[in-house]
Amino acid sequence: MKNKLKILLASPRGFCAGVDRAIEIVNKALVKYGKPVYVRHEIVHNKQVVEDLKNKGAIFVEEISEIEDTTRPVIFSAHGVPKKVPEEAKLRNLSYIDATCPLVSKVHRESEQLFNNGFDIILIGHKNHPEVIGTMGQLPNGSIKLVEKIDEVKSLNVEDFKKPLAYITQTTLSVDDTAEIIKLLKDKFLNIKGPIKEDICYATTNRQNAVKKIAKECDIIFIIGSTNSSNSVRLVEVAKRAGCKNSILISDNKELPIEEMKKCKKIGISSGASAPEQLVQNLINKIKENFKLSIEEVVVAEEKVIFKIPKELN
Repeated sequence: MKNKLKILLASPRGFCAGVDRAIEIVNKALVKYGKPVYVRHEIVHNKQVVEDLKNKGAIFVEEISEIEDTTRPVIFSAHGVPKKVPEEAKLRNLSYIDATCPLVSKVHRESEQLFNNGFDIILIGHKNHPEVIGTMGQLPNGSIKLVEKIDEVKSLNVEDFKKPLAYITQTTLSVDDTAEIIKLLKDKFLNIKGPIKEDICYATTNRQNAVKKIAKECDIIFIIGSTNSSNSVRLVEVAKRAGCKNSILISDNKELPIEEMKKCKKIGISSGASAPEQLVQNLINKIKENFKLSIEEVVVAEEKVIFKIPKELN
């Protein structure tokens, strides 16, 4: 006889408006221009999404220089790109379509405005993440100081900055970790300027709040997402901090801990902003093979945001 198990399904979860838009841009470009179209970097950080688009005719490259057929269009990923990338595309006479999430573009514009208004800029974010590389690449080298952790803020000195100081953030950070770093920055640099509207995006915040809501009730939480997806990795950290120490990132058909699950009464499920809902349903079906399930959806927000796609694809 199957053990009973309750699933708390966090909502919102999965695709955000920026991810939806980026995938739609690739699909519409394939319809309009035929295959292949090139995509610089993974359009979003999810293997299944990338494989699906490859099968339809998208060719993924890491750099513009890898593009062999310059008569074909290239799409820039949702994470955003440094300014030198569209400049390089123009030099090679490549037509390009920018799928950068509008909320990332907002941070790019903020950084430029701050720089033009004479500010020194601190970016809170993760080193080598494509979004951070793109944001730092909006300005001349050395214009933005990156901090990842509290300790890095502690090692900053007031004398290090000759101009007024401002901070911006990556859009997919842990809300709580970032709040700690911002508090320390404000304590240390009394006149530091922050964004008018915070940079961490609505979808990141909503997904983290949904996971926090179910964490204390759950024996295990599964977060579906790729290991290189910042917002998915943050969801695991948030779940652990909110009370479910046994929180696991599920990527690439990872084996489920069935024996451990047999000792559980409730498990939680959520997914990162670049994970298709089908992966959530696949996981539930897999669990159903071993357990008698009841499912409760725990909703903390309704998301109705839609981002327009570029005019040239309409």
